[in-house]
Amino acid sequence: MQIMGCKSFLSFICLTGYLCSRAFCDGPYQPNWKSLDSRPLPSWYDESKFGIFIHWGVFSVPSFGSEWFWWNWKERREFSYVAFMEQNYPPGFEYSEFAPEFTATFFNPDQWAELFEESGARYVVLTTKHHEGFTNWGSPVSWNWNSIDTGPHRDLVGDLAAAVRRRKLYYGVYHSLFEWFNPLYLYDKLNKFKTQKFVVEKTLPELYDLVRRYKPDIIWSDGDWEAPDTYWNSTGFLAWLYNDSPVKDTVVTNDRWGAGCGCKHGGFYNCKDKYSPGKLQNHKWEMCTSVDKRSWGYRRNMMMSDVMDLPSLLTNLLDTIAYGGNFLLNIGPTKDGTIAPIFEERLRGLGQWLRVNGEAIYASTPWRVQKENSTNIWYTSKGSSVYGIFTKWPIDNILQLESPKTFPNTTVTMLGIPKPLKWTTSPTKGLLISLSPLSPFTAPSKNGWTVKMEGVS
Repeated sequence: MQIMGCKSFLSFICLTGYLCSRAFCDGPYQPNWKSLDSRPLPSWYDESKFGIFIHWGVFSVPSFGSEWFWWNWKERREFSYVAFMEQNYPPGFEYSEFAPEFTATFFNPDQWAELFEESGARYVVLTTKHHEGFTNWGSPVSWNWNSIDTGPHRDLVGDLAAAVRRRKLYYGVYHSLFEWFNPLYLYDKLNKFKTQKFVVEKTLPELYDLVRRYKPDIIWSDGDWEAPDTYWNSTGFLAWLYNDSPVKDTVVTNDRWGAGCGCKHGGFYNCKDKYSPGKLQNHKWEMCTSVDKRSWGYRRNMMMSDVMDLPSLLTNLLDTIAYGGNFLLNIGPTKDGTIAPIFEERLRGLGQWLRVNGEAIYASTPWRVQKENSTNIWYTSKGSSVYGIFTKWPIDNILQLESPKTFPNTTVTMLGIPKPLKWTTSPTKGLLISLSPLSPFTAPSKNGWTVKMEGVS
């Protein structure tokens, strides 16, 4: 089977029942990157700013090392993984035997959704399938390796979708294009990706099924890097997604659609895990990072020192939003479907901060200056308002801002306190804002505070 062009790809999806529409080739977006990259990003995504990422799967059962457990154990033969299996499981134990223990016994999607709403997140992205190939819904092309046939015997993707949307949050699906040990993928890989058995029989049917069944707001693609986008038929799928799918006007996608696509093609750019450019970008981007600094999936051997503290999470958030990005923060639930208390504490802490300071975050845009040089002061803007966000309270209660230019009608307030703050200017120090009689203990939020300035440039 050769790599398909638009017409042959259209024939394939019509024969398999996924689509029968000439608009796939004739619609406003053609199956090429020049056309697809011209699609405007739906505004809801940029306005949302903050989302929750969830890595959950069979890897949550051994819950050791990372979500790459199977690969590190069987392919890389890393000592710690091999020793873990030898010490805890009988000889000949196969990875597939973990699946029945992936029970999700205590999974309460409404509790999850309540936590995510309280965190201040505006969207949620769930792992529907990681590189291990196990699907968290009843994929028709993943027989006996899905959450309906084994393990939870439950549609995890659908259950969470319903709960999240009841909270008016957007819902996204993470999906790995490849699978480490799938024989069809290994066959195509052996053929240097000149054949597409895996794509036709596994990847594309799953993507179409996810879109038609759950109508996701985000498709967060991954696992693309070993093969070009022509092997994955990425442009064909995206042309259908943007022209004819039930979410054609609202869906957003990332940039992981084939080797070399990162930071070049797609909707928003991920570029790489934990991407943080440190400067303003000319294309919408997203930083994805994890509360557990060493893993995306849950680890029973996680130490407190491995967990990002709230000030660090807040700094990551501010570095992202000030430079025009979105912040996607990951947690890994347990095999039982519970979220570790330390993760919950971090998320609720962010939510408490955002309830006071969210005006400076949601629907904001980068200002002409994003961050004061070598300081802990970030700027955002919205309409005529400029926000200065700082995470270190000045010892003398005088906040010094070098960048804003003031006028006689300039006013300054702190978010959470309606009464204006007194200010003056200095030729050498810039805008000087008196924070008295407040202190970091009596201010309306902790770990970070926001001054709102009107009438500045």
